Amino acid sequence: MKTGQMPRLALPPAVITQDPEPLHQHRRLAILRRLLNHDSLPLRARIAAALVLLYAQPVSRIVRLTIDDVSDDETTVTVRLGDPPSPLPEPVADLMRAYIQSRQHLPYASSRSSQWLFPGRQPGQPMNPVSLQVHLREIGVPPQRGRTSAIRQLVLQAPAPVIAKALGYHDKTATRLVTEAGGTWSRYAPGVHQR
Repeated sequence: MKTGQMPRLALPPAVITQDPEPLHQHRRLAILRRLLNHDSLPLRARIAAALVLLYAQPVSRIVRLTIDDVSDDETTVTVRLGDPPSPLPEPVADLMRAYIQSRQHLPYASSRSSQWLFPGRQPGQPMNPVSLQVHLREIGVPPQRGRTSAIRQLVLQAPAPVIAKALGYHDKTATRLVTEAGGTWSRYAPGVHQR
């Protein structure tokens, strides 16, 4: 363009969008209920969707979970998202048990021996986060909106530092979210408080 060898190109201005509008709490729970009761949907997508809708986990973090991050003591199934590990509620716990057992029937031999909870097609690699997002959208779960809705609801129910530590979020992020959500935990100071 500077030398006159090509016509002037006008690009449209970049549109910067804010975070997408979170799902309404009732809509998020309705999607979760449908996933838990719909046996014809892929188990992998149902588990990933539950982690997004219950624990506000980004897809990029979900694909990095390993089998060692899930523990089952026959009564409780927990997932290490932060510290301490988060317990899965009973219908999701049963799905997680079934999913872990079904991994032995994956179509790729390299995936069966992989330690990734969501193994990819390439040996030793986790599933691509974009692929998982596509799967979630195909079953009617908007990953970003669902995650935003879940984290906002969680920080309204408990102190932001507690949620941040349990789910692997940064303290400042959780504090900002509780303020945005209009919560009352914004001045909570974690730690031992003795007089």
